[in-house]
Amino acid sequence: MSEQSAPALKEIFNQQRLEFIAAQTESVYRDFPKARFLSAAAAGLDELSLMARLRRVSACLHDGLPAEFPAALEILRRLAPRLDRGFVTLILPEYVAMYGLEDYELSMEALRFFTCFGSSEFAVRHFLRQDMSHGLALLEIWSRDENEHVRRLASEGSRPRLPWSFRLEALRADPSPVRGILNNLRADPSLYVRKSVANHLNDITKDHPEWVMDLLAGWPLEDPASAWIARHALRTLIKQGDRRALGLVGAGSAAQVSVEAFTVTPAALALGEPVVLAFSLRSTSALPQRLVIDYAVHYVKKSGATSAKVFKLKTLTLAPHETVAITRSQTIRNFTTRTHYAGKHVVEIFINGECLARGAFAIR
Repeated sequence: MSEQSAPALKEIFNQQRLEFIAAQTESVYRDFPKARFLSAAAAGLDELSLMARLRRVSACLHDGLPAEFPAALEILRRLAPRLDRGFVTLILPEYVAMYGLEDYELSMEALRFFTCFGSSEFAVRHFLRQDMSHGLALLEIWSRDENEHVRRLASEGSRPRLPWSFRLEALRADPSPVRGILNNLRADPSLYVRKSVANHLNDITKDHPEWVMDLLAGWPLEDPASAWIARHALRTLIKQGDRRALGLVGAGSAAQVSVEAFTVTPAALALGEPVVLAFSLRSTSALPQRLVIDYAVHYVKKSGATSAKVFKLKTLTLAPHETVAITRSQTIRNFTTRTHYAGKHVVEIFINGECLARGAFAIR
């Protein structure tokens, strides 16, 4: 997800929210210059992106708080429970990242505290970039914390390709320093944490796919929590038909099936209308089969060439000689990340990484 993909998100920091932040800060620090804060924070607000507004609010808070970082931090700790949970609370860890780099231990403990109200995932990366070994040592301890928000921060903050943040190039080049963190979280009971671990591993597959598969091969994949992480961590490789990745989720063998009565309807449609894929899948095996079913749409580009996008469709265990009916409806509409053009769009059905059926629809 990019910041530009949801421009309305920047309205999280609108005039009303700025007034709320100012009032809550004044309630915990009576000397806070509320009027000066509002004047500075709201200046040119319409022109600022979400992340620019976030940084602006943190900077304007700094202007009205004590100059000594520990004193300011104590005020922000009192402020945290008064703010709406969610993205708005990121002004607090952002403050720490902007003004606390010279006080590493105090700042990292503050990030641990603030993450329980929203997330410190962006801010903690500044401290990792400054001192990777020290930061990862703390995150390894946090990965064993009793609080799921702190455990998630250990994974999310150290992702090499975290969206909306800079890349951690050292970890992109060599992910081995986070092995201990990921192993500690491999069967985490919290879905919130497991999603982060899966996304972290999926990041790493972009640069080191074998490293990820070697790691997962040593996990107890019979455990449902570990298996869930593996399936989602390997999603990019599975979409690419990587045979080893498919094997790790129990679908490494070629599917013994026939795809019957595959239809793509309607044959032609306009933007905003749905296209429906439908087919029957019949087992030709005397044994049960684990099947990973995806589909690819070859989108027509402005140049007339095509580019394939693979979508997850279904994962199932097909009984011997069983037949199942499968349908999927997808509305064809433009996004900021994709513009549709007129022409023939080929659709392919992939089962355990192998294309077993093709069809097409046209956009008028």
